Amino acid sequence: MARVSYKMPNGFLEKLSRLNNRFDEIAPKVLKAGAKPVLEQARRNLSARIGEDTKYSSQSKGELLKSLEITEPILDKNDNWRLRVGAAATLDSDGVSNALKAAVMEYGKSGQPPKPWLKPTKSKTRKACIETMVQALDKELENL
Repeated sequence: MARVSYKMPNGFLEKLSRLNNRFDEIAPKVLKAGAKPVLEQARRNLSARIGEDTKYSSQSKGELLKSLEITEPILDKNDNWRLRVGAAATLDSDGVSNALKAAVMEYGKSGQPPKPWLKPTKSKTRKACIETMVQALDKELENL
């Protein structure tokens, strides 16, 4: 069986050691900061895809776009911090789930081709998200 080991940079290890027992206080702030550029790009991508390449003019009321949100960070059963950026599972004024509409836009359905907006968001914002989280972590570490 192959074996892999990584050595963390000393500067990073020093930063982590400074966190001590405040990690659970700082991690949600850093995650929320990193999610902001993702949410902004998701809104831009979705608004560009709504009504694109359709037979009829768009009847969008903008409710799906308004439902995009960042959830509160939570600690899961494996002690990993998580949050979600995407469409809320709320219903629009017609009683249709916004999450369902988002999934249909992303993956398509019978008679409706997919119009991916979330996957391009993920690939386009990866670096910006990481940079923002690093800056937020550095700022929190300065305050210690």
